[in-house]
Amino acid sequence: MTVTIRDVARASGVHVSTVSRTFSAPHMVNAATRTRVLTVAEELGYRPNRAARALTTGRTHNLGLIVADIANPFFPPLIKAAHAAARQRDYHLFVADTDEEPAAEEELVQAFSKQVDGVVLCSPRSSNKALERLAERVPFVVVNRRLRGAATVLMDVGHGARLAVEHLAGLGHRRVALVSGPAGSWTSAEIRTAAEQVPGIELVVIGPNAPTERGGFAAADRVRDCAVTGVLAYNDLVAIGLIEGLADRGLSVPEDVSVVGIDDIVSGRLNRPKLTTVAMPTAAAGRLAVDLLIQEVTATTSLETRLVIRDSTAPPR
Repeated sequence: MTVTIRDVARASGVHVSTVSRTFSAPHMVNAATRTRVLTVAEELGYRPNRAARALTTGRTHNLGLIVADIANPFFPPLIKAAHAAARQRDYHLFVADTDEEPAAEEELVQAFSKQVDGVVLCSPRSSNKALERLAERVPFVVVNRRLRGAATVLMDVGHGARLAVEHLAGLGHRRVALVSGPAGSWTSAEIRTAAEQVPGIELVVIGPNAPTERGGFAAADRVRDCAVTGVLAYNDLVAIGLIEGLADRGLSVPEDVSVVGIDDIVSGRLNRPKLTTVAMPTAAAGRLAVDLLIQEVTATTSLETRLVIRDSTAPPR
């Protein structure tokens, strides 16, 4: 026979409404009670009827997660952590990729608005005006972008960029290139603002660039021609592509040019030389974004970044 919510309540020794809240609003239930109800539900094989719940609560228990480029290794840890956080609260998470296209971003938010309770937007490329308009259609949390009136989760990339340039300055570099990211990128603007504040450094900005290995490889000629001894790249993919491009042009890293990336992706640790980088708390950002979305909290939270020094930086010749 089908197990009902009343069966779970009876076996757990709680009211039916407590079982309902355990699945629909777990943050409102005492931790010990929540654990007992979930354990009993699992033992009895109880599964909430999502369609019925949606009709009574007006909530689908579905969330959307939109990323700029799902092929970028920066995003999978964030997606995995967000998925785990959603599943723990009995939500389903649907993931979509915009391929760095603002128009696709808007189309996906509009499509999701009919199917989900809220959306997490990661590194959006749309204008602030467009995002404010989309916020009227569906609740969302923005990761890696400041947006007035919206819940935002920021990874303090500016702090990390400053640490990276200060590291290069401490090694003796005085002329440093910033290989920036896509046009209109909030992250790229934050990196530039922070890098320009480091005293004693002549900063040469090269960009905009695609946030990919190909983008870094394509920037190698400009890096070589501007006679810098150090480089801060928009992300690790750009840094890895740049190192390959410099090698093709007879320049060694770090002997001829020191290179620092941002993100701390796995391939940066496997690269030769191992990449000095700014570690970004992507998993923590994914978990927090889902928590803010489910709890409907409008707040701005900044997560700390840190510099990881490896083999791609050294004093200039």
